[in-house]
Amino acid sequence: MTSDRLPIDDVLPELLAALERRSSAVLAAPPGAGKTTRVPLALLGAPWRGDGRILVLEPRRLAARAAAERMARTLGESVGETVGLRVRLGSKVSSRTRVEVVTDGVFARMIVDDPELSGVAAVLFDEFHERSLDADLGLALALDAQGGLREDLRLVVMSATLDGARVAALMDDAPVIASEGRSFPVETRHLPRDPRRRIEDAVAAAVRRALAEEPGGVLVFLPGRGEIRRVAERLAEVQLGPEVEVIELHGGLDPRAQDEAIAPAGPGHRKVVLATSIAETSLTLEGVRVVVDSGLARVAAHDPALGLTRLETVRVSRASADQRRGRAGRTEPGVCYRLWEEAATQSLEPFARPEILASDLASLLLDLAAWGVTDPAALRFLDRPPAAAVAEARVTLRALGALDADGRITPGGRSLRRIALPPRLSGLVVDAVATGDGALGAEIALLAVERGLGGDSADIGARLDRFRRERGPRAEAARRLAAGWLAAAGGRPGMVDPARAGLVIARAFPDRIAKSRDRNGAFLLANGRGAAVDPADPLSRASYLAVVDLTGVAQEGRILLAAALDEAAVAEAAGGAIESRVDVAFSAEAMAVRGRARRRLGALTLSEAPTPVSPGPETASALARGVAEVGLDRLPWTPPMRALIERVRFLRRVEPDGGWPDLSDAALSASVEEWLAPFLFRATALRDIGEGDLAAALDALTPYALRRRLDAEAPTHFDAPSGSRLPIDYAGEDGPALDVRVQELFGVTRHPAVAGGRAPLVLRLLSPAHRPIQVTRDLPAFWAGSWRDVRSEMRGRYPKHVWPEDPASAAATSRAKPRGT
Repeated sequence: MTSDRLPIDDVLPELLAALERRSSAVLAAPPGAGKTTRVPLALLGAPWRGDGRILVLEPRRLAARAAAERMARTLGESVGETVGLRVRLGSKVSSRTRVEVVTDGVFARMIVDDPELSGVAAVLFDEFHERSLDADLGLALALDAQGGLREDLRLVVMSATLDGARVAALMDDAPVIASEGRSFPVETRHLPRDPRRRIEDAVAAAVRRALAEEPGGVLVFLPGRGEIRRVAERLAEVQLGPEVEVIELHGGLDPRAQDEAIAPAGPGHRKVVLATSIAETSLTLEGVRVVVDSGLARVAAHDPALGLTRLETVRVSRASADQRRGRAGRTEPGVCYRLWEEAATQSLEPFARPEILASDLASLLLDLAAWGVTDPAALRFLDRPPAAAVAEARVTLRALGALDADGRITPGGRSLRRIALPPRLSGLVVDAVATGDGALGAEIALLAVERGLGGDSADIGARLDRFRRERGPRAEAARRLAAGWLAAAGGRPGMVDPARAGLVIARAFPDRIAKSRDRNGAFLLANGRGAAVDPADPLSRASYLAVVDLTGVAQEGRILLAAALDEAAVAEAAGGAIESRVDVAFSAEAMAVRGRARRRLGALTLSEAPTPVSPGPETASALARGVAEVGLDRLPWTPPMRALIERVRFLRRVEPDGGWPDLSDAALSASVEEWLAPFLFRATALRDIGEGDLAAALDALTPYALRRRLDAEAPTHFDAPSGSRLPIDYAGEDGPALDVRVQELFGVTRHPAVAGGRAPLVLRLLSPAHRPIQVTRDLPAFWAGSWRDVRSEMRGRYPKHVWPEDPASAAATSRAKPRGT
């Protein structure tokens, strides 16, 4: 073992002593402290280990492979001897292996399949701050196993940036050991990016500046492979010098290319490494002393409402930004260029959002069910899984037949778990085997989870074709992996027909069948989401697609992997999910309800055609809504109906708490389906609505008890002393009004009123020729006051009519004077 000391060496005695006393510990150590490689080897000599293996968990395959190789090199051995490696695309372990480096996902399957972790003495959760879903699940299961099956099992959570106290509390107040670490000073330079400028242009400019201003290698952080490729293209367009080599680093590369990316540059050469977040932790890139940080990362976000996980580009957290910055000071003083304002750093989220809060939880729930747990709350999670995501995952697993009604795993669920894939992809492979497309299904699943295999085309047919021609360690390991899935699903190797890819995908993901919106790359998915492919891509001209993967948010999604479908394939794949129905809607042009026969798959209309409609509840509702849209004044209102409405509106104003219905235009329009539709069951057009239908609907709005009060408190007519029956107008803004010839009110000494005397009538007094004379709300005052002037003027104009000096004591009349008087 090398004698070079690392900062972690100073706390190894404390960690070893803690694990002698306790079964758990938390180790906080910054990047470069040496925790990943020194701690596992130091634990080999612990008395409690016996002959048990030490598992070291890494969030990514690249980090796992690098850690295993560094530890093996420290021992002067090759990976597969004392130090082994177990990842999805390849394992190197032997009977001599005592330290086994595995990814979080591999461990989660290991512990579910063997809850006692036979032959394992300790589990080290490295880089736990990345909070992968598998790491959270693995820790919860390990704590459960430790508490019930393996009290002797040692658990160590290791991290560079972590709330150690919170994790320690989860682990029964485990001791927290902190290493100061070792790092060199890093100068931070801010290069704010104009939001209108494309990220690849801004990053390429920053790289050129860094190369001009600083010596040494440059590590560039970008959100994803697309941005990496475009930055590489921009840098290839300029002369960086023969000594500068631009290298890509992401999870889609084969191991050889990844090794090339992290290897030191040759003498007289400089490296520019364009990397995703994969390079934030665990890796040491020799010769790198300059970091260019775009400030962006790509993360998975699950939408329970759509049942879809998508990739989103987000701002990094402060912890991630610090990790990235620290890469420049691992081996010597460095410089970090940040493409944002210095003040914006404080607005970043403190930590990246844990995957368990934003992921599809179907795999987690299936693993828990296999563990014997139906409710995640029964285990110790650092963050409780969201209830909505848990509910959606249960629905998904029940639809796949993986869980029963009580949440327990079924035989079908155990079959899905034997295939190391997310449940819906496992279901795709199983379904493909059943239809004779097993080999094709396994390869589709492979391309869905292994980015970069077969290239970057969105057309899965093109990807499959290219993958079959690919050679190299990664491609061969991928083929072995797909063959293993096929065997686990009970299938046998066979011919692969890429033309059937769309059908295989659509059967497994009917909610991701997409229909073209414009034959120019825009599509609508059955789950209601919008997405697009490049208009130059041949897929853009397809009528339908079966989508495997997409990125982006809301209606701006970008389809990453899909296959073309025709209408016959959609019908075959979706089967019983396609709904045939007749939709009725009001046509404002025809003033009638029209019907269209539609075949629908979720949000997609597969076909439609006009069809006759029969009157009934559905047409009644559509007709009522349509009438409200074009205006209720189109209805055959009669004067008595309008008067009834005005009387009720008046009493509602006078008596707000009297229970009077709201018959305002707005209220009648908003509730049209409630009051009008029940009386239109025999109508399909506006012309079919009769006065009787409308009168019945209006009557139903006012209960019988209120109708009696209505007639008493808001009568339709006023019985004048002259014997005339005169209509009362309730529509005026000034209140109920009465047009009456003044002679018909002679003898009235009390002003007429309605609403139990609370609302005096507005009297519009008329001459014998029905011309306006006066408007009053106080008739006795009128008699005693201005009547004298009115009488003086009116006597000469209408000499044949009675104009007494004291109208309050005169007899009312509707006639002129008798002849001869």
